[in-house]
Amino acid sequence: MDTLSASIRQTLQELKDQGLYKEEREILGRQGPTVQTRTGTALNFCANNYLGLAGDERVARAAGQALEKFGFGMSSVRFICGTQDQHRELEKEIADFVGKPDSILFSSCFDANGGIFEALFTAADAIVSDQLNHASLIDGIRLSKAARYRYANADMDDLRTQLQAARDNGARHIVIVTDGVFSMDGSFAPLDAICDLAEEFSTLVMVDDSHATGFVGATGRGTPELFGVADRVDIITGTLGKALGGASGGFVAASQEIVDLLRQKARPYLFSNTLAPMVVAGSREALRIAKDADAERRHLTDMSALFRQLMEEAGFDVLPGSHPIHAVMFRGEDGATEAAQIAARMLELGVYVTAFSFPVVPRGLARIRVQLSAAHSEDNVRACVDAFVKARR
Repeated sequence: MDTLSASIRQTLQELKDQGLYKEEREILGRQGPTVQTRTGTALNFCANNYLGLAGDERVARAAGQALEKFGFGMSSVRFICGTQDQHRELEKEIADFVGKPDSILFSSCFDANGGIFEALFTAADAIVSDQLNHASLIDGIRLSKAARYRYANADMDDLRTQLQAARDNGARHIVIVTDGVFSMDGSFAPLDAICDLAEEFSTLVMVDDSHATGFVGATGRGTPELFGVADRVDIITGTLGKALGGASGGFVAASQEIVDLLRQKARPYLFSNTLAPMVVAGSREALRIAKDADAERRHLTDMSALFRQLMEEAGFDVLPGSHPIHAVMFRGEDGATEAAQIAARMLELGVYVTAFSFPVVPRGLARIRVQLSAAHSEDNVRACVDAFVKARR
């Protein structure tokens, strides 16, 4: 008797009954500020396309030229025959951009975070992690034999307590691990205070800067630049799948010794195909564009401030902050259903947003996460807020 299938069907039905079942909508064409879905054209406010480069013609052209020159794929891992000159060039360019001696590419930032802890830390060490860190960090930490400590989100008093506990328990090496931006809240980790504690306790600092690289900070170098601690953060992980072209791929940028050891021991790097040539070329072009995207970063900041102002004037509960991620909250027992219904109605009104509920966020804290792009206009932003108001009615 197939009891597993019956159990799965029951679980799926429970998710639907609770309003937690996630539907996938197909986009017909390129990612951009406007997308075509099977139900019509919609303004897109739920992509991580912060600089608007996912559908950019310059990036697509660079990828297409690489497809002709380098072929479709490498059919190999890096240390066998999967390394082209452009892979190493991209790694050098990323390292230079974020201010580290070297970097190493992974097939995703999920894999980068999944491979780093087991390779660098042993049972003699300790990892002190923010409780709201991304799932990839949580999973990667679980793969390590290091002692694990968790501190309340951005709570420096609790971080101090956990660091002291790790020291008292005789940890050899300690690393503080945090997201630069907590993606479900749109809030920043207080990296200046974290680095102060790291110096006091002689620990390393690791930041996953996926939701910041390319557009946060004066020149887009991310949260270490924003907080003035670029030379005090030891390890930076990030993605090519958000602001830097929106395709795939992740990286670890750090000291030469750390990068060299990851090339020898990080399992997702050793046992996964290298990034496709066209992804590398497109990402290099996106990075070149991002370096000079001062006007786009200013526009993104202005549009984010406008959206927050208009939503607050309309009486919506938006978590405070200045990041282009805006969490519009629907709290309580019925919040998940309300958020899902409003998101569905907004799509009918021509605005594409996505509702998030448990287990992606805690129970009772459902939300619609609105993400601004440098490609959005003021009219786009006002249309989004107008759709929120109409859907709420």
